[in-house]
Amino acid sequence: MGRSAVHFHPFGGTLRTRFWFQACLDELTGGSPAPCEEACVQTTLRSLRRLAPLALAALATLALAAPLLAQNNNNKSRLPDIGSSAGEVLGPSQQAEYGAMTLSQLRHYGYILDDPLLEDWLQSVGHKLAANSDKPRQSFTFFLMKDRQINAFATLGGYVGTNAGLVLAATREDQVASVLAHEIAHVTQDHVLRGVERAQRDSVPILLAMLGAILVAQQAGGNSSDDASMAALSAGQALMYQRQIDYTRDNEAEADRVGMSTLSRSGYDPKAMAEFFTTLQGWVRANQGGSRERTPDYLQTHPITVTRISEAKERAATMKATNNFAAPTTANPMLPGNIRLPEASLAAAGTGQFAWAKERMRVLSANTPAEAVREYEQMRLKAPLDDAQQYGLALARLQGNQPSAAISDLDEVLKKHPNDTWIQLAMGEAEARAGKKAESDARFQRLVDRMPRNRAVVLTYAQVLGERGDAASGKKAQAILRGLASTSSDDPVYQETFARASDLAGDPIRAGEAHAEAEYLNGRPERALVQLENLKKRSDLDYYARARIDARIAQITPTVLELHRQGVKDDKVDRN
Repeated sequence: MGRSAVHFHPFGGTLRTRFWFQACLDELTGGSPAPCEEACVQTTLRSLRRLAPLALAALATLALAAPLLAQNNNNKSRLPDIGSSAGEVLGPSQQAEYGAMTLSQLRHYGYILDDPLLEDWLQSVGHKLAANSDKPRQSFTFFLMKDRQINAFATLGGYVGTNAGLVLAATREDQVASVLAHEIAHVTQDHVLRGVERAQRDSVPILLAMLGAILVAQQAGGNSSDDASMAALSAGQALMYQRQIDYTRDNEAEADRVGMSTLSRSGYDPKAMAEFFTTLQGWVRANQGGSRERTPDYLQTHPITVTRISEAKERAATMKATNNFAAPTTANPMLPGNIRLPEASLAAAGTGQFAWAKERMRVLSANTPAEAVREYEQMRLKAPLDDAQQYGLALARLQGNQPSAAISDLDEVLKKHPNDTWIQLAMGEAEARAGKKAESDARFQRLVDRMPRNRAVVLTYAQVLGERGDAASGKKAQAILRGLASTSSDDPVYQETFARASDLAGDPIRAGEAHAEAEYLNGRPERALVQLENLKKRSDLDYYARARIDARIAQITPTVLELHRQGVKDDKVDRN
């Protein structure tokens, strides 16, 4: 994802998660599992990769709970005792590692929405809130998921996940910010750490029941298999949530209060929190019925009541009355006291990108581009599309391989917003795919010249160049990507794009290293190790390349050996 102050390679956590699943069965049998139980573990892992979005929040919760499972029976645990009070459970570095593990797992299962424009927008909102939180030095990483269910959650290390559905349900950026501020408060007030203690007491029977239900459902086979798995997970998830709710109503109230203060200090409207609560409550009333209209995941973990909405409204009114949320002053602390800036020159609290982000998210979270196009056609039957929706329609058509139609849709929007990066990038992509290479290159070059370190600009242009498939384009992509190298070592999208560029440029060594790193960052270390071992056999390696590869192999090998020791192997690795 990028751009947080924490840099942990995530796969270490991926290993631990799989080991925790094994530890669950060990605890039941009192020792090493029998072969049939090992097979069950493997079946479970394969099943988890196919889980529907229904399981998302459960996976995140289990990520917190699982490391504690093996600590309850005498000294049989393979995992260290992490303590019994919130302040002593985990140190900051361990919390960050567990958070990175959660993100790695979600990415490994294909739930993460990796898009540079959307990621940069969310990070901008989130980091502004984090800087105005009660712990401004706490590192935070904000990430998006494709799921259209309304949900958000915080996990250890300041990792905060937000579903596409939550953003789509919001009507303005302040509402999204209110949810992020609430989740930030769960981290800064140590609610997540306290949740680990609750998990130690409560999660073992629930987790084992869920795993057993998945195994039974998968062994049943047939078309009902996935439905049965989801039903089992739904039941276990509901029980897990209810136990959390019973313990954390005070935490929710505290997160509302602290989060609203953070929201206000960041310049966002504190009324947005009650506003969004009211929106969610209305959504539930209007969507009673079958499983597709079930209560959003967010409301299962964050129940909305009339009292909670009233308190949020009262608190927001109090903040406004005490001038905690006021229009920006014209005084600038960096200027002499007698100098004032015109009010028109002061930027609003928001990024100004919410409308574009919402429509881009609508397209990228749709099942297919055709479905996204149909959504916009339905919108247009009710009212003319606004500029952001017109951009979304163009993006959907571009994703559906209709670049000429996308150009036509974007022309009018670009006239109104000639300097907007989101529209410029979409037009550059559309021109490239419509065969207008010169126009596309000129547009992208202007953007790169103006913003050579802008992640979205550089990655988008490099990907367009990579689609051309020739050596010259590969070398050009390599050149513009190098400007991001120092800040993107932990970014799988960057590594994949650089690998493609290096392949085209005839640089197989750099390509091989980048491909291996992308595998590692996506939670597949054994494949990364195999690729590096094969790369090391090349006769044309120079001293520096060999040293880099040897060092990386040395870092990855212990992880893979431990994975083998636990009996978990990558089925797609050719060991011959």
